[in-house]
Amino acid sequence: MSDVKLPKTYTRIRAQYPKLAEAIDELGQVVRQEGPIDLKSAELIKLAAAVSIRSEGAVHSHAKQARAAGASTEEIHHTIILLTSTIGFPAVMAALSWVDDIIDHGDVGHYP
Repeated sequence: MSDVKLPKTYTRIRAQYPKLAEAIDELGQVVRQEGPIDLKSAELIKLAAAVSIRSEGAVHSHAKQARAAGASTEEIHHTIILLTSTIGFPAVMAALSWVDDIIDHGDVGHYP
């Protein structure tokens, strides 16, 4: 794991419930291996899902993971912009600001 600082709540819950954390990690590995979608595409899909549920923390996490998997800034932005007719312009603009927080600060390391 890199030197990226993880959110306090995330690290606290992982420490408090280690079996849950292990199960979630394993589930993530299994679902990634179950189909033909490449890692970068999978991360962009998860980013779109995080945007759709308006989870800023998950958007940060999946933007970082998408970058680590090779997604460009343009691909990340396009993934979000594609959601305009589904989730609305204001939600898209909020999500773009969230990913730009990550991109502008160069924080593209591993982030669960």
